[in-house]
Amino acid sequence: MQHMPSQSTTEHAQTASQTPDGQLRRGLKARHLTMISLGGSIGTGLFLASGGAINTAGPGGALVAYIAIGIMVYFLMTSLGELATFMPVSGSFSTYASRFVDPALGFALGWNYWYNWAITIAAELSAGTLLMKFWFPESSSFLWSALFLLLMFGLNYLSVKGYGESEYWFALIKVVTVILFIVIGLAMIFGIMGGEAVGFKNFTVDDAPFHGGFMALLGIFMAAGFSFQGTELLGVAAGESDNPKESIPKAIRQVFWRILLFYVLAIFVIGLLLPYTHPSLISGDIEGIAKSPFTIVFEKAGLAFSASVMNAVILTSVLSAGNSGMYASTRILWVLAKEGKAPKLFAKLDDRGIPVNALLATSAVGMLAFLASFFGDGAVYTWLLNASGMSGFIAWLGIAVSHYRFRRAYTIQGRDLSDLPYRAKWFPFGPIFAFVLCMIVILGQNYSAFTGDAIDWNGVLVSYIGLPLFLLLWFGYKAVKKTTFIPLRECRFDTPADEEYKH
Repeated sequence: MQHMPSQSTTEHAQTASQTPDGQLRRGLKARHLTMISLGGSIGTGLFLASGGAINTAGPGGALVAYIAIGIMVYFLMTSLGELATFMPVSGSFSTYASRFVDPALGFALGWNYWYNWAITIAAELSAGTLLMKFWFPESSSFLWSALFLLLMFGLNYLSVKGYGESEYWFALIKVVTVILFIVIGLAMIFGIMGGEAVGFKNFTVDDAPFHGGFMALLGIFMAAGFSFQGTELLGVAAGESDNPKESIPKAIRQVFWRILLFYVLAIFVIGLLLPYTHPSLISGDIEGIAKSPFTIVFEKAGLAFSASVMNAVILTSVLSAGNSGMYASTRILWVLAKEGKAPKLFAKLDDRGIPVNALLATSAVGMLAFLASFFGDGAVYTWLLNASGMSGFIAWLGIAVSHYRFRRAYTIQGRDLSDLPYRAKWFPFGPIFAFVLCMIVILGQNYSAFTGDAIDWNGVLVSYIGLPLFLLLWFGYKAVKKTTFIPLRECRFDTPADEEYKH
């Protein structure tokens, strides 16, 4: 069924066949958007790092941290939803910041987000090779990384629908795994499976449920924040949604509750079944598959091959993250080029609406960063990863600021809020709360570097390198282009002015 173009400038709900040649195709449906956002946030953060969070702050501390970050992400998603339904463009945070704050901030956010995901591709290639060595210990790392890169490239090159469909199935595998884990875990807690009922005894062992005090809780805020990153992919994908006015609000409503339910319930189940002092909860890296809390619980339930099954599930998570990273960074680079903030070469689309040049450049950067991990003991690669560490939080800050300015400008210019296709609740509390919590997480990234007898300058540099790089982009562009903050009365609401989509 084809959607007729709306008279409203805020909808632009065109299908692929209605989009003119040389433009992006609107081929993503509501189910794709939901799974893209869901798949972007359920991954190694839940399957591996959740055990380390419980070990550090106890089951109660981990729950509090994940619930708090979950609430912050909810407000960010509703802010993004209001912006993306009104102005569904692939530039997302970059375009919104350029429109409602300062073109220099849009430039910095765009390049920051492109870099973040391009480096993520390299990280996922590294993780993928380690996962394959679980089954094939003597195999070549280059072989697997090349195969995975080709797979990610191919899924993005075929069509936007090909990307959306692959993400849908990748995410579905993860969702089914988490649901099975919660069901089996609850059965074990009540003694239906795996022997006697565990009950709540692990919640009260030693100094549980809260262990390590406030500083341990602050550390888990950061881990929880990293785990939830990827939900904002919805904003980038909105530019290719077939009916953004309907599909984006629907996806936001579903995504938040599912993520919160999955994370909170999964951590609750792990905290009840395993004491926070369990030695296997300490490892939170890819090489600790056999120590994943999911693997341990499945083994306790008597399920054979649980380590192999979880390895396969985590592999799909890694491929999904790399696939999404390639999609997001390609679209951001394309928009930057269209807005004159990147070489025009990357603004070109093929006759299927795919930004092939931007896709090739992003793939090349991801592969080069991956190859850097084999030289100089991986020092270059480690620095690249550290520089991208807080990029996701910076993007979240950009969403909060852009939405606050958008809504203020909208009302100051005398527009009717009832005309918005989707309105974020709790304004202005939502974006302000998200901004403050994000800033706490960014500044507290490595608080321990400042708490010793002497400041650990190497630790400070490694943890905070992303911040000066972002500020350099912002103020460097500002100095060269002489940009200024846009007065609220001068913010433009014509959608989309960059003529990304034409009727």
